[in-house]
Amino acid sequence: MKLNIAVLGGDGIGPEVIDQAVKCLQAVEENFGHDFTFTNGLVGAAAMKATGSPIPEETLTLCKNSDAILFGAIGTPEYDNDPMAKVRPEDGLLYLRKELDLFTNIRPIKAFPVLSSNSPFKRDVITGTDLVIYRELTSGMYFGEKSLSEDGTVATDLCRYTEEEISRVAHMAFKAAKKRKRKLTLVDKAHVLETSRLWRKVVTKIAESYPEVELTCMYLDHASMAILLNPNSFDVILASNMIGDILSSQCNVLIGSAGLLPSASIGTEYAMFEPIHGSYPQAKGKNIANPVAAIYSAALLLDHFGLHEEVNAIVSAVHQSFRKEIVTIDIMGSTKYGTSSVGDFIAKNIVDADDNLNINDENIGLGKSTII
Repeated sequence: MKLNIAVLGGDGIGPEVIDQAVKCLQAVEENFGHDFTFTNGLVGAAAMKATGSPIPEETLTLCKNSDAILFGAIGTPEYDNDPMAKVRPEDGLLYLRKELDLFTNIRPIKAFPVLSSNSPFKRDVITGTDLVIYRELTSGMYFGEKSLSEDGTVATDLCRYTEEEISRVAHMAFKAAKKRKRKLTLVDKAHVLETSRLWRKVVTKIAESYPEVELTCMYLDHASMAILLNPNSFDVILASNMIGDILSSQCNVLIGSAGLLPSASIGTEYAMFEPIHGSYPQAKGKNIANPVAAIYSAALLLDHFGLHEEVNAIVSAVHQSFRKEIVTIDIMGSTKYGTSSVGDFIAKNIVDADDNLNINDENIGLGKSTII
């Protein structure tokens, strides 16, 4: 397969971990006979310093002319610590999502048995955890009208949703649930928010078209506790933009490291793949950042194009690194391995071999209709 891939490293550790993801995709390209072209683009604070814009026109054009986008991370303390900044690195990511209409964010949450001791939760709580969060990504409070009074004492953020915006992400979530455990949980704040009441109305109506899927509606208050106390009770979670953001970040705690979880942002024409961790500026340039989330994001990219054997090869190589304890410091404490050496090991172990296919007990939910 021939693919043109836009590579947006971004800020902080973004370029470092994305380099390892590209390295693994190049190994897939070599071992499976594909033709991947990688083109770098600027985004975030790095783009602001070079061009004055967090998303230059050249980068936007690159993304629109590519088959997929591999994205690193965004943000720096320089802007995080300045509440009066008019333009922020994150504006580039939000604009990219909106301009490409990447309306569904998909975040698989899978517990790794070999790393169970890494989680702060008891083994019997997290064992078997295998869920996926479908988060609406281009509307809601993050994209609503914002205002600040002239004296700077009153601020507003409008949360707005339409039936169409809810419907399109809901259908994707139901289709995924239909091919998984046939359970879907809508998480909202319908007891206090009008937008959440619209979500519940629309999703409940759509559920009638998927009679094989069991729909549960749950307030965020309950869901945020239940997901930590009994994560195995969830399969597919559907949520609005901000609620989905909160829940997926909370799931980092279950797994034990933000450096392990990938994501896919999908629209009707474009697709972007990125680790869910932040830019982690404290680790920039220190060769200690965990590249696995970025590498798994590359696996999601391959899964999006139906390259399931290639996905299995990446997953198998990652699990070899876990078993041999060739990991970064966030997973098993003291370690002699850094970002690049972990990436090198995984890339070198990506091979087209039959024994890579038998990994269903420890996969990350890929090849299971995670992406529709």
